[in-house]
Amino acid sequence: MRTWSRHLVAWMLASVAVAASAATPQQTASQLLDRLDAGDMAAAEAMFTPEMAKAAPAASLQALWQSLGGLRSRGAARVVEQQGMQVVQQPLQFGNGAVNATIAVDAQGRVAGLFLQPAAAAASPPPPPPAAATYTERELQIVAGKGPLPATLALPNGAGPFRAVVLVHGSGPQDRNETIGANRPFLDVARGLAAQGIAVLRYEKRTHARPQDFSGDYTMDDETTDDAVAAVALLAKTPGIDPKQIYVMGHSQGGMLAPRIAARSGKVAGVVLWSAPARSLLTLLPEQNRYLFNQDGRISADEQAALDRLDAQITAARSTAVVAASELPLGQPASYWRAFDAVDPVADARKLKQPILLLQGGRDFQVVDADWQRWTQGLPEGRKARFHRYPALNHLGIAGEGPGSLEEYRAAGTVSPTLIDDVAAWIKEQA
Repeated sequence: MRTWSRHLVAWMLASVAVAASAATPQQTASQLLDRLDAGDMAAAEAMFTPEMAKAAPAASLQALWQSLGGLRSRGAARVVEQQGMQVVQQPLQFGNGAVNATIAVDAQGRVAGLFLQPAAAAASPPPPPPAAATYTERELQIVAGKGPLPATLALPNGAGPFRAVVLVHGSGPQDRNETIGANRPFLDVARGLAAQGIAVLRYEKRTHARPQDFSGDYTMDDETTDDAVAAVALLAKTPGIDPKQIYVMGHSQGGMLAPRIAARSGKVAGVVLWSAPARSLLTLLPEQNRYLFNQDGRISADEQAALDRLDAQITAARSTAVVAASELPLGQPASYWRAFDAVDPVADARKLKQPILLLQGGRDFQVVDADWQRWTQGLPEGRKARFHRYPALNHLGIAGEGPGSLEEYRAAGTVSPTLIDDVAAWIKEQA
């Protein structure tokens, strides 16, 4: 049996509906969970839109549900509107761990999306800084977009002024620590750099803190770029910070956009590209899904069908036709994908006058050697660009063995001290 986390990649589908439903979204979600918990997969599948039923056939759904170890309790549900859908978000406790459930309900009361995400680390707050820490943490707010974003500044002890870093998240709704499974890579980096005399600002990503801000058309600038530019501006006027020594360290998708952020800000001294894609996300998506599906050496018929649907969605995203978000990857609107697909991060990096540090894990299955090669060929190493490749590290900068996997993210680890030391040394070398 395949582990449940590998089935989650392709199951967030949506469908546009035209009629109203008498049941509330919470009631629909509750009914779905009741049927799944009772093992009545046929009844659960009957609640799906046709697209969702194809993506999550009863047999696969049953295997997924059984692998969770039995539903023990349900937390409070909340409803947000996204892309014309009512989306129910609810924490669930299973025998094998905590899970955050996202259930999209269309206007006809049908289940148009089901996403289950490990939530083990989210259940407990991060520990406070050590008693002997040479830095303090304080709360700030980034004022941008349609509403403020909570943030934490790790500030070294002393008068300063200190060099500083803004951390920019990868894809998806991320908290300020970039909590992924049992790991908090941004917390590790922030405290590791602060202990070496470098201030670090980390903040809640808008899609995590304010999902209500996203409806209709939007782009990666609304999701990431504009808030990161505002975070740099906030640091530049913060007492104790050297406004001429502010760096952007972007992880994954955030690294891909770091050159864009620096160019738009005009206040960035350099950029750190950490596990940053050099190619379009629409190119990476099918590669990542195929890798995960094929980890046991075979791709089932259901999984191949999911890959075929993803290919069709990508073709639609790259067309100029009017296409509903429900027919595109991850339910994102055409405006998002078409704007992102036009971004060439290597070309953006070449245009920068600021220095660049590139960090890449050798066990990263999300951003792979093809990206590393494109970066190193497009940015010859020298005075402007510096490269570090770490054979044992995964996408999160955490050491491990064997092929990378989603399951690995569920095990608690910490970002490599060597990676953090390399970032600190590079920042301190800059004029």
